[in-house]
Amino acid sequence: MTSTATVRLSAVRKTYGTGASAVTALDGVSAEFAPGTFTAVMGASGSGKSTLLQCAAGLDTVDGGQVVIAGTDLAGLSERARTLLRRDRIGFVFQAYNLVGALTAAQNVALPQRLARRAPDPAEVARALAEVGLSGRAGHYPAQLSGGEQQRVALARALITRPAVLFADEPTGALDSTASAVVLAALRRLVGAYGQTVVMVTHDPVAAAAADRVLVLADGRLVDEIAGADPAQIAARLVQGAVAA
Repeated sequence: MTSTATVRLSAVRKTYGTGASAVTALDGVSAEFAPGTFTAVMGASGSGKSTLLQCAAGLDTVDGGQVVIAGTDLAGLSERARTLLRRDRIGFVFQAYNLVGALTAAQNVALPQRLARRAPDPAEVARALAEVGLSGRAGHYPAQLSGGEQQRVALARALITRPAVLFADEPTGALDSTASAVVLAALRRLVGAYGQTVVMVTHDPVAAAAADRVLVLADGRLVDEIAGADPAQIAARLVQGAVAA
């Protein structure tokens, strides 16, 4: 593996529980995510994809192996140091938009800076909204925005700290096909125009087809890597991966 990866996992293991009830969520997974790339992570329920995201983002510790984010090895970091790393170097977008209803789009985007006790820069907020195509919605409240627009506000909020990597957990899961396409196009643009590293967990082959590559997990192991495939081909490979596992 190269040293230029934004995020690097080396032989990562994660087990929940002990004894006979122990469940191995990740079983020696190695993967890297380079700058300016868009990776989708797929697999059946229980395959380990959500655990991979949590470990790769420093939200959970690993039982074995190594996780390196933006050159920082997470092993041995204090909880405070991990929190600061997540705040300053990692962006998160989830299926639930998690916007504050009493705040405008611009105020929601500025929220991470306020929580970090930094004075929000209006120009940075405007730029983040522009990057996701919402320059005209800065003064709107979440209730005045469509689901796709709310998700793009969440994207802009994740980008305001200029993170090294953006993790997205089922970002189109609550959207219809039209809104999903707009959100995926925004992610694609962030990768191509701004060199953002994006790692997205999804169950949807259509969403996965927007990525540069697809990593397929089964029973905690990486069983396939797909590039340049359409949704039907991705769906077929998912079935093959499940059978092979």
